Amino acid sequence: MPDALFELNNRERATLRAVAAGRVQITCSCEPDLYIDGMAFCDQHTARRLVHDGLMRPASAGQPGELVEAELTTPGTEQIG
Repeated sequence: MPDALFELNNRERATLRAVAAGRVQITCSCEPDLYIDGMAFCDQHTARRLVHDGLMRPASAGQPGELVEAELTTPGTEQIG
């Protein structure tokens, strides 16, 4: 992952802020889905980009498909300053 900040759009930054606020759950999967405030997040591209780019991850291990809390990584925290 590059040291520089990623160029994120407003939705991506808002998603990271929701993770920081403890409002997001993530499925344990190589192609994860997000739930914000208990509702399915319909932008799968954004969810997967944030995970694959190393900005967020599951906060704990789980079985495939299990829903767990999401957490920011250090680079994710840096993105929302």
